[in-house]
Amino acid sequence: MPTLHFCLIFIITISTMASVSSASLKVNFYKTSCPSAEAIVNKAVNKAVSRNPGMAAGLIRMHFHDCFVRGCDASVLLDSTLGNPAEKENIANNPSLRGYEVIDEAKTKLEAQCPQTVSCADIIAFAARDSAYKVGGINYKVESGRRDGRVSLIDEPTQNLPPPIFDAKQLEDNFARKGLSLDEMVTLSGAHSIGVSHCSSFSTRLYTFNATHPQDPSMDPNFAKELKSKCLPPPSSGNGPDPTVPLDVLTPNKLDNKYYKDLKNHHGLLTSDQTLLSSSAIAGIVRNNARNDAAWANKFAPAMVKMGSIDVLTGKQGEVRKNCRVVN
Repeated sequence: MPTLHFCLIFIITISTMASVSSASLKVNFYKTSCPSAEAIVNKAVNKAVSRNPGMAAGLIRMHFHDCFVRGCDASVLLDSTLGNPAEKENIANNPSLRGYEVIDEAKTKLEAQCPQTVSCADIIAFAARDSAYKVGGINYKVESGRRDGRVSLIDEPTQNLPPPIFDAKQLEDNFARKGLSLDEMVTLSGAHSIGVSHCSSFSTRLYTFNATHPQDPSMDPNFAKELKSKCLPPPSSGNGPDPTVPLDVLTPNKLDNKYYKDLKNHHGLLTSDQTLLSSSAIAGIVRNNARNDAAWANKFAPAMVKMGSIDVLTGKQGEVRKNCRVVN
């Protein structure tokens, strides 16, 4: 049965490719080649987040969107070229993904000091860590040595990133394909303690949930009423305004465990947030995270490190871009 044999090999190969591989990454990778690399990125991040605290959420989200598509290879930063629209044009990234200019600023300064040494993929990883520390006091050592990819395709975010309408099982499966556990999925979801969402990402829960319930019954009615005052019914043309509201109403600019308290109060904004209470196994993790901020933070840091090692390019793979927006 050669066809079956081939299929099995193909499936094994694909599942291996999707695993987390950090063997070639190491802390202080630039210790001799560019000693000030992390300090330069940190300075750019601190300046941007001081001006706009919401930028921290953007940079953490950028790391997630980068790593889940082609691995952590900075493919999310590449501009489209003639006949090849890039990831950043996908609806998951455009117009909501923020932080490109922060990465550009850090890269420009790094190129002036250490030409073609520090990869754009590592800059994103450093920036996400610095953001978590700036708005949440969560600090961790970033393993580095990633190389930059040369390919970015507009369709791939849709194929890899979990949309806001995913239920708990779909989320679990999506993260598992990237080598992340159920607990890590719930822990990383805590990044929704900061940032905002466009009304279009959850308006179905307010107005057209299903034939029986126009409004999602899992949402606190008073919370829904408040959201409706900010998010009007979407126009039939689909071209109306699309305001934003905080993902975490309790502490919108602080990375903490209040997100899980929101969920317990049925104040989860997205379907993919509130669904975490729909299964007993996941609900138990949510309750534990809601009880103990320090315990959640202690899990968040290693989960970010693990996510940052998904399908990385190292050694002679890929390249180190001179400009994060274009291949060399």
